[in-house]
Amino acid sequence: MAWYQILLAGATILLSIGITILVMLQESKSQGLSGAIAGGADNLFGKSKGRSYEDKLVNYTKYLTIGFFIITLGTTLLFLFKR
Repeated sequence: MAWYQILLAGATILLSIGITILVMLQESKSQGLSGAIAGGADNLFGKSKGRSYEDKLVNYTKYLTIGFFIITLGTTLLFLFKR
């Protein structure tokens, strides 16, 4: 195995672990029946007070996913056109 194969494989593994951890840390968006009944009260009394932490997690997840996609696509193209 060449050094760049090891580097790309390691980066892919680290990014996939990071994405998994960030997704597990995020709050669930589904509210179920209780959200349908009391949904207006949550918005009225400021349910989104601590959204900055949640927004950061969402942004980090987006960035890691984009990086994962680019590395995976690059790896695929590199091995596809390698001669």
